[in-house]
Amino acid sequence: MKFDKKDLLLYAVTDRRWLNGASLYDQVEQAILGGAAFVQLREKEMNPKDFLKEAIEIKELCRRYQVPFVIDDNVEIALQADADGVHVGQSDMEAGNVRELIGKNKILGVSAENVKQAVLAEKCGADYLGVGAVFPTGSKSDAEDVSRDTLKKICEAVHIPVIAIGGISKENVMQLSGSGICGIAVISAIFAEKDIRKATAELKSLTREMLEKC
Repeated sequence: MKFDKKDLLLYAVTDRRWLNGASLYDQVEQAILGGAAFVQLREKEMNPKDFLKEAIEIKELCRRYQVPFVIDDNVEIALQADADGVHVGQSDMEAGNVRELIGKNKILGVSAENVKQAVLAEKCGADYLGVGAVFPTGSKSDAEDVSRDTLKKICEAVHIPVIAIGGISKENVMQLSGSGICGIAVISAIFAEKDIRKATAELKSLTREMLEKC
């Protein structure tokens, strides 16, 4: 599935820490119904067999709603599940190698923390960049803080869409206005909330307002 820049307005990254008896499938569906327009499946500790099964199930859910679906880091699972693409970090496989493995028709997202990384990722075939952490976050212990100035410089240096990630919530999202991003990626701001659908809708509305202020 190809994606449009507008699909990156609100990008949901899964985390099973907040399931509380619900299924990840149901939580992702609630996020989509609330307005999440892009989904990344992030599993760091699941065994490959269960990961693949889950990836196929959530891929089919996303296809039903016409929402792009990518796998975090794991190129093999992304290919086996026929996901729409994969998102890789700086410590994962080099972006150019990933592009060769997944082909030209799959989506490739790459994490970047500075202009040099961002420009190289674009050159290696990235379709979009995830830049962060723009605020302190507990979801990724190895994420470096990215200043607003660096975020803006990255957006100015590349021609592909840039989304901000890391510690973003409805309380601070307006601070990203004018940075040049096209959207945000969030984890806890959606999946740690009791009413995921409502939280997603509220955050999407605020994000749209933030972008319109640019």
